[in-house]
Amino acid sequence: MAVATEDAIVESPALSTGSSARTIQNPAVILGLVLVLASLVLYNPAGRYPFLNYDDDRYVSQNIHVQAGLRWSTIRWAFTTTTEANWHPLTWLSHELDWQLFHSNPAGHHYGNVLLHAINVCLLFFVLLQATGFMWRSWIVTALFALHPINVESVAWIAERKNLLSMFFFLLALAAYRWYAQKSGVTRYTSVVGLFALGLMAKPQVVTFPFLLLLWDYWPLRRIQSDAKHPPSSPGCAVPAYSFTRLVLEKLPLFALSAASCVITIKAQAAGGAVRSFHQLPLDARLGNGLLSYARYVGKAVWPSHLAVMYPYLGFSTVQLLVSLLLLVLISAVVIVTRRRYLLVGWLWFLGTLLPMIGIVQVGAQAMADRYAYLSFIGLFVMTTWGVAELAERYPWPKTVPLLACSLLLIGLGVTARRQLGYWRDSIALWTHTIEVTGPNFQAQEHLASALADEGRTDEAGVHFETALAIDPTNAKANLNLAVYDHTRGRIEDAIRLYRNTLQLTSDEKLQGEALTNLGWAYYELGNLSDAESAYQAAVRLKPQNHNTWIGMGLIEERLRKHDDAANAFSRSAAIRPSAVDYLLLETALEHSGRRREADAAHAQAQRISSDLGEAQGIAQKLLSQ
Repeated sequence: MAVATEDAIVESPALSTGSSARTIQNPAVILGLVLVLASLVLYNPAGRYPFLNYDDDRYVSQNIHVQAGLRWSTIRWAFTTTTEANWHPLTWLSHELDWQLFHSNPAGHHYGNVLLHAINVCLLFFVLLQATGFMWRSWIVTALFALHPINVESVAWIAERKNLLSMFFFLLALAAYRWYAQKSGVTRYTSVVGLFALGLMAKPQVVTFPFLLLLWDYWPLRRIQSDAKHPPSSPGCAVPAYSFTRLVLEKLPLFALSAASCVITIKAQAAGGAVRSFHQLPLDARLGNGLLSYARYVGKAVWPSHLAVMYPYLGFSTVQLLVSLLLLVLISAVVIVTRRRYLLVGWLWFLGTLLPMIGIVQVGAQAMADRYAYLSFIGLFVMTTWGVAELAERYPWPKTVPLLACSLLLIGLGVTARRQLGYWRDSIALWTHTIEVTGPNFQAQEHLASALADEGRTDEAGVHFETALAIDPTNAKANLNLAVYDHTRGRIEDAIRLYRNTLQLTSDEKLQGEALTNLGWAYYELGNLSDAESAYQAAVRLKPQNHNTWIGMGLIEERLRKHDDAANAFSRSAAIRPSAVDYLLLETALEHSGRRREADAAHAQAQRISSDLGEAQGIAQKLLSQ
């Protein structure tokens, strides 16, 4: 039967007060289970994948805090640290729990992501079903969310646990909001606020939640009094309606949380050096890239090809900007002219949730990112599903036509997503694919080179390190990585030049400290002990908690016969990361200083902590003889 107006669509009997018990019946439960099962089957291969060399190391596989598991000290660290340029304590706690359960086995960490995605799929289905009353439309939207290839990044990447976790709390908060909208009260409102706060503590991507609630008020909840003919307790509404002003005022605590999260996030990202200055990336470039990215996201929603973990800034032309602007204006015009609430809500959902990540405040080096689509594409899926459903009801198509089209679409998305998942099977495959689909890509070249070097494929790694530097000769990280590569290949003079370039190109203390430490060792290998000592002294001033720096300093001081200084350096290294080798080096320096009793104590300590003292003595002797 044709649907004449949007009201006839929206005001379904399932939306009437007291319909919740009738809405979720066995068919809905079965459909929800089908979605969960499809998600688990689709992403099951991820359980065989290793940790990646992109953030997985810093978040899990090489993070000493996470690897300590859940304890009071690591819980306190999770709530106080802004490492990785973010404040997301719940994400850290999640990784700590995973490590406590699965240790270094990546399968458990991957399956944690897969399970969270499946739960989010189930939650989204029932949130939409309860809010709209349309079972099949809600199911199709959720199926698109579950199977769309652009979401592979959020599920297959262990370090993106934060994306999945924040979505989990976001959906719970959205469900709690409908509960509150049916009958307002302190307990119900507190649950909304609390769940939103938890979402922000997992990842601040959900910061637009209060704005989305205003859209949710407009459709599907219809809480906004549009005119006098639509009183608060209109029988056609699922929930009481109020003035727009009141609905804004009731969300002030949520807006306050959003504002606080923005301040914390900007400070954390600035402290971590992740925010690019307007000198590095001018405002006009940011605005142009944002406009182009919006259009590219729409394109990838419709045709999800050439997906990559890192999209570099490649510049853009005036023609590209005009085409992007025309596309967005045309879609907006259709939304306005058709006067369909679901179109307006879906479009503004998409535009609004992407706005914090579109690059006006540029964090990181990416031009756009697939993970940003995890929340925002729900708006596009709602627009498409409700729009096609309305057309199917308006025109006398055979029922098999939309059914066949929908089936083919979902199967196609599932097959494409499985193929995309395969590119995440290891770091080499991931970065090789990224280079293939994005063109010149400094980040991809760097990470591919590192992955190849880790596999012992040093000649291949060198080619990609050199390519990365050719793409961006002024990048400090590229200079440092190629310097390390040259250093390990015995090209000491070349390495020294690149280490010095690194120091001139960056103010990042972490990069400077690494460059100075390696520079000191390079001078040491050349026998230039004076320059080596100066480099190590600068390194320990900059990064006094670096174990390797103190070891290098001690070896140089020992070679210069400054035995007391050497003993102090080895003592510092042993305090940072105790090992038998540290104490044996300390023993040697103390002996040469004539401090026999202290040397004996250091030897005894080496015996206590070593499982193979002979091997440790061999390593210490080798270091001292270099």
